Amino acid sequence: MVKLSVIVPFYNVQQYAPDTLRSLRANAREDFEFILVDDCSKDETPDILARAERELPGAVVVRHERNGGLATARNTGLDRARGEYLTFLDGDDWLAPGYYPQLLAAIEDLNCDFVRTDHVQCTGRARSPHRVPHGLRGVVMNPRDAILPADRSTSVDYAYAWAGIYHRRLADAGLLHFTDGLRTAEDRPWIWRLHREASSFATVGLLGVFYRRGVASSLTQIGDVRQLDFIRAFDQVVRETAQDRDADLLLPKAVRTYCAIISHHLGSIERFEPPVARKLKYLSSAALKRMPQQVLDEALDSMDLGRATRLRRLRRRPVSAEAAA
Repeated sequence: MVKLSVIVPFYNVQQYAPDTLRSLRANAREDFEFILVDDCSKDETPDILARAERELPGAVVVRHERNGGLATARNTGLDRARGEYLTFLDGDDWLAPGYYPQLLAAIEDLNCDFVRTDHVQCTGRARSPHRVPHGLRGVVMNPRDAILPADRSTSVDYAYAWAGIYHRRLADAGLLHFTDGLRTAEDRPWIWRLHREASSFATVGLLGVFYRRGVASSLTQIGDVRQLDFIRAFDQVVRETAQDRDADLLLPKAVRTYCAIISHHLGSIERFEPPVARKLKYLSSAALKRMPQQVLDEALDSMDLGRATRLRRLRRRPVSAEAAA
């Protein structure tokens, strides 16, 4: 029986993949499998993964013939996974030795649907720990109770799929797959769905994932049109939350977070090429018009003056009826 399946997408990460794979070896166990998904890399990544399939215990390489993005690659791994528990890692990050056995022991001891963990953010040589924004540690609770309050960072704002471990019953219930084709913010609808629909979760203070920031090839560093997929991602969050039995309570959080992300992108709009910057403004204006307007009014009233003014100005921009629908 496979106890843990680790799903690791790779795309053009030849510089970092060897470190990632060495760290997986330092976490290998006879009942672990590592599903290495090559998302149609064009560099030396496929050769590196071919060697890993021979040398890394439990490694299985799956190759895409066409690049589909992180969400699609993770879904490919989920469809191949056989483990009782599942987790994720990105192909340019790495792990502390022995981290996965500790993580597995934590969820087995807590006996809940999923466990969320802290991580270490790495920018160049700098290292800084980042904690799950949830105060109770080692306490099993209803994930819905960790979504609010609307005006503070909560567990749904800590959306990293690799910062945790998940029981197979969540995959069987359709809660672990990502929205296919999303190129960015793919983890936002995913984490909201987990917190709305799973039955139990906990957070633990393990620090074992090293998250590499500032990678030049990372989509978060590239100001191209794929970045605008955050609009589709948060549209999905708002749409699905509006159908929830507690929509009146949860929608203010979803709308306020959506507004904050729009404001963030507008605040760094210079990194986008001019046509993409214009599209960002247009799509963001249309998104504001799609939101529940009373909830949006309340969200803007609760934000600082600078962000609220920027968003109100954007809200007044004319857009086509089709784009606003």
